[in-house]
Amino acid sequence: MRRFTRLCCASAVLAAISAPVFAGDITTEWASVTPPPVPELKPVTVDPKTTALLVLDFQRQVCGRIPRCIASLPAVAKLIQAARNSGTPVIFSGVPTSTTADILPQVAPRSGEAFVTSHANKFIGTNLEQTLKAKGIETVIVTGTAANGAVLYTGSHAALLGLNVIVPVDGMSAESPYAEQYVAWNMVNAPLGNKVKVTRSDMITF
Repeated sequence: MRRFTRLCCASAVLAAISAPVFAGDITTEWASVTPPPVPELKPVTVDPKTTALLVLDFQRQVCGRIPRCIASLPAVAKLIQAARNSGTPVIFSGVPTSTTADILPQVAPRSGEAFVTSHANKFIGTNLEQTLKAKGIETVIVTGTAANGAVLYTGSHAALLGLNVIVPVDGMSAESPYAEQYVAWNMVNAPLGNKVKVTRSDMITF
């Protein structure tokens, strides 16, 4: 009898373990998913000697057609100026076949500032990693559009390389608020070795 009871209990445990948590897939529960809490934005102080500001894809072909990107330009322009005033290197990017002339004038690079072109991940097919290493960079501040493109993939790659990554939420933009929300959540919660901090541009001190 005891053996039978133990077998029944074991069967019940196995059934509980193997039982599906939900039926179907995430799309069947999409409407019932509750958004996570807003990530805490933290003030950040950086060392200009070991920090670089990345300004990604603020071009007329990309940013120029996204109202949320246009709205972010004043905050990004102010951040660029603060970086330059402190001696922090500013590095720009564009999409393939573009040039610095395509970058919107509010956030355009100065002569001598680095510029790379690639798809979403600006490390792929460029000398960005080598440029950062040559400058002794340990921390990157990542701004750009799209948040779910250049910011997400370039920022994640930087963290996986061991760099500290700072993402000012008012300096990243996308075609929809959901994309920005997702990226903010992902950058904080992805397994990137706790290398990422999410903040706001006016909370960054050089």
